[in-house]
This record gives sequence, C-alpha cells and structure tokens, in this order.
Amino acid sequence: MPSAITTIGDEFSIALGNLMQSVTGVGAPTLRLGVTGLSRAGKTIFITSLIENLLKPERLTAFAPAAQGRFLGAQLVEHPDRKTPRFAYEAHLASLRGQPPTWPQSTRQISQIRLALRYESRNWLTNWTGPATLYVDIVDYPGEWLLDLPLLSLSYAEWCAEALDRARTAHKTKESEAFLAAIASLGENATADEGLAERLSGTFKAYLIAARQDKHSLSTLPPGRFLMPGDMEGAPALTFAPLDPANSADPLFALMQRRYDAYLDDVVRPFFRGHFARLDRQIVLVDALRALNAGPEAMNDLETALTSVLEAFRLGTNSPWTWFIARRIDRALFAATKADHVHHSSHDRLEAIVERLLQRAAQRARFAGTLTRSLAIAAVRATTEGTIDEGKQSFPCLVGTPQKGETLDGTAYHGDEEIALFPGDLPEKPESVFQPQFAAGQLNFLRFNPPKPDADSKLPLPHIRMDQAIDFLIGDWMK
Repeated sequence: MPSAITTIGDEFSIALGNLMQSVTGVGAPTLRLGVTGLSRAGKTIFITSLIENLLKPERLTAFAPAAQGRFLGAQLVEHPDRKTPRFAYEAHLASLRGQPPTWPQSTRQISQIRLALRYESRNWLTNWTGPATLYVDIVDYPGEWLLDLPLLSLSYAEWCAEALDRARTAHKTKESEAFLAAIASLGENATADEGLAERLSGTFKAYLIAARQDKHSLSTLPPGRFLMPGDMEGAPALTFAPLDPANSADPLFALMQRRYDAYLDDVVRPFFRGHFARLDRQIVLVDALRALNAGPEAMNDLETALTSVLEAFRLGTNSPWTWFIARRIDRALFAATKADHVHHSSHDRLEAIVERLLQRAAQRARFAGTLTRSLAIAAVRATTEGTIDEGKQSFPCLVGTPQKGETLDGTAYHGDEEIALFPGDLPEKPESVFQPQFAAGQLNFLRFNPPKPDADSKLPLPHIRMDQAIDFLIGDWMK
C-alpha cells in the first residue's frame, strides 16, 4: 500500500526493483545495509572502518562468525550497478593512514560498494555444499540529502509555511533577514520572471548555508541539495524558494510550485526509491556530542530532524513472500558516534542520550516489528584514556591531538600537540540536555586528529564497539 510519501507508481517501482534483485541474487543472498546520518555524523568513516575490519577481522572479537572461527574472510567485488560511482575506500583509508593522518573529505555525491563475505554455516543442510557467501551492499551519500525525505509528504504550500515560519523564528542572521526582506518586497501578482526566481533562490540558499554554519548547528533546513547539490549545481530544479501561501494565485508562486514538484519527482523520489525503499538493515549515526556542545536548542533541533527523516523508512518484519517484493528494515542500530571523545565511564550515558533523542523513532520502529538497539561507537578511535592528577584527586582523561583550529579556555591548537583532556561527565538524566537549564559549553568536546598508524599496518585502525555493531547488523545472516 502507498504511504504518505509514496505513490502507487513508487510502490510498483520499488516492488519491481526488489523482485529483480531477488531473482538475480538466488544462491548468493544480498544484504543492503543503509548507513544514515546527517552531515558530519561520520558515515564515510564508518563505512571505511567497516570494510577494513571485515577485510582484517583480527579486532572483531564480538562478531560471532569470527569469534566462532566460521568467518573465512571478505573481499571487495564489483557492484552490478555500474552507473553509480564506486565508494573510494582505498583513498579514504590512505587519508587515515597518511603521514600525518587526516580524516577523509566529506561526501559530495552518491557512491556504493559491495563486499563478498565467505563463512561456514552452522546449518548442516547449507554447509554440506561448502562455504556460503553473503554479499553486502553499502551506499554513501551526502548527509544533507537526508533532509529531503520529509518533503515527500508536504505540498509546496505546506513546505512554504514551514520554511517561512522557521526563517522568522530560528536564530536570526543577516542572511535570514535578507531572505525575508526579499519575500516581503514582492508586489501583488508577482510575475514568473526567471531573473527574479534566480535571485530569490540565491537569497534562500545563502540563508540555508549560513544557518547550517551557525553555532546552533540547525539541522532541519531542507532542501538538502541546496546545501550539497552534487552534479546538479545550477540545474533549474534547484532554482526555487518558499513564498507566502497567501499569494498562491500569483504567476511566480505557480512557477516555484512547478519547480518544487519537479524537484520531488526528478530528484527526491528516485533517490528514495533507489536506496531507502530497498534496505534490509539500517544504522543511524548520530553526532550527539556536537549538538550537546551547542546546547538544548541544537539537541531539540536534532531530535526533530532525525525523527522526521526516519519516518520515511520502511520498517517492519519480513516474510518469505514480502521479502521478494516489499522489503522492510527488520533491524535498526542507533549509534552515538565519536564515543572516543568521552571517557568509557560515560558511554552508557551517551547511549541513553541517543535513546532519548530517537525515542519516538525507536517506538515507531518497534511497533512495526523492527528490532532496535542503541550503542556508543567510534569507527576510528582517535584518543586513548589516562588520568590527570590534581593534588590528591585523579580525574579520567582523554589523550589525543586536537585538530588545527580547535580552542579551549583561550588556547588555540595547531594540529600537532598531544594533550590530556578531561571532557567532563555527561549528565545522569538524558532528559536534562533538552532543557533550557542545560547551558552550552558545560562539556569540553574537541575534534581530534586520527590516530597515528600502528607500526604493524596489518592490523585495522583501532575502534570502539565496531565488532558489536557489525554483529548486530549482519551476524544473524551468517548463521
């Protein structure tokens, strides 16, 4: 059945795509793993670490097939979809292992990669023919594009009302004031002038970019392609802006509405159908620490953004029949990234904050039959732990190298100084970080450089709980 964001045509296209994949995958099942997170949540780093750890499983002690001696190894193989660029795993890994090591560049376009996993099944009926193979498909994309999914359930007029209200009530910038002034200056019966449309769209984009860079880290600012257009830079489908719904009879309003509808039909729906509607498993990466640094407004904003995005996902259980044509996400992992930026004694509190942050989304998932779990992880561990002695007291600390430009208590770091940092304790009650009383800056979170590569390059980069994450997401497919 079509949902609030899909049409009958969408459902037919999704079913056909699933059926074709199921037929071509007979004898070698394929698991489509969705790695989701807003911009700077760490998707590219997570995918790179996941691949490296499966290729070098020495540190996957909690990955059941490896711990039981049944995991025979992994290999990168060619993806059958040759129209989509390949995920640049080798380049990203080279950045992390460089001299000096650097974090990979942010994702600017969609890419994908396929892994073949070989294992011995515990099922004698399966294993008597020899080792089994599981293909794992992973897609990477700019986090900004996620912001578009909620638009599928909004008309142009509804989106205009939301966008203008947000511009008027959110943190004020000169860019938001300029955008609102441009809208207010429109006279009656504004004409469908191309130059005017481009100027309004440019002013709106400038406001979105400024809001994204603001210290409050606003997340709920679609359209996402305005922030990260990829190969659509300058396309007419990206030349629109919200107008006052009271002027819906104006020719300019009609022009903007056509372009908004074209954006949904030509950009957002194909992205949804080709990726999100065909997932088997989902990990949602959440950079809660950056929002905590910004304060309660950013935490509430992040909650709103993630909840609205996850409403677009097809959650539920799969039967042998529905799996062929209408797959559902039957497991979802909610992962707090950058767990290496707090002491391990606070990891349970970080997980509790993420559980509270995604409470509504998790309840919806469980009601639909999806198994969920929250976990604090670091795909690549950038710090080690130590203690700071002050008189007769000792405090747990993190040891690492802050990135160039990071500052703390008036000290600016240059990217080459190792320090010991006491980040502070996360609050016991996760609800408190959403309240006005929780002031920004109570905790000391810095961005750190990647770890210096091991002398033994045969070992994968250090991580925190990547083995548990991998086991939850794919371990049961390899029984």
